[in-house]
Amino acid sequence: MGYREGKHTMALAVAMAFSMILSGCAAVHTSIAKKDLDVQTKMSDTIFLDPVEPGQKTVYLNVRNTSDKANFDIAGPVARVLEGKGYTITPDPKKAYYWLQVNVLSVDKASPTAAQAALGAGYGGAFGAAGSAAAGAAIGAATGAAIDGWGAAGIGGLAGVAAFGLVDTVASAAVKDVTYMAVTDVEIAERAEAGVIVRQDSRQDAKQGIGGSRSQTSTKVSNMNKYRTRVVSTANKVNLQYEEAAADLTNGLTRSISGLF
Repeated sequence: MGYREGKHTMALAVAMAFSMILSGCAAVHTSIAKKDLDVQTKMSDTIFLDPVEPGQKTVYLNVRNTSDKANFDIAGPVARVLEGKGYTITPDPKKAYYWLQVNVLSVDKASPTAAQAALGAGYGGAFGAAGSAAAGAAIGAATGAAIDGWGAAGIGGLAGVAAFGLVDTVASAAVKDVTYMAVTDVEIAERAEAGVIVRQDSRQDAKQGIGGSRSQTSTKVSNMNKYRTRVVSTANKVNLQYEEAAADLTNGLTRSISGLF
């Protein structure tokens, strides 16, 4: 082995050893910093409801769950909290002063940036569980540059890269920073005062095949004022499992929704 090749091999060995140390430190830091479950619930828009007489504290509650977690149930908890506040839950919307309609859109793993995006989109907005694709691309580019730059190190250099990849993979598999996110859209309808007429204008754009679309507008008179908001709940912990996060996500979402009344 010549002087130049030996120099490249030594540089690669030092770099790989340093990277392995960093990987191990990162795993230890994550396991300590994220050892406790952290649950947060945020609302995109605040809804203010006017105070009403005790006889008007009636709510029609309609909770739907269109996520893939069929056991994520908040209907019962929300009803119990509202009843504890003096509200009566009625199955007849015509007899209710308030309509509370809730749709749990998604309960799944996500990144912190995806949670912020879902909250910023507001009621009915798009959302996604943005993962670590960008980070993966950056790591891939860096690894490619390293291999290209250290090509003169030959087989020994490639073996070092492979060893680093193995250590990093093992560390990442053992210690994972996991976030579960629940995205929920909420609509509250409140009966207008006597003599007040509410006009509701709506527009809907629907796609028709490839390149086609149809726009539909409608106007109707109602006696209900409607308010909409989105609630995003997150649970974060190292190596978090859904079963461990479900109860706290449900409690946080229940407090947020029932807190509007």
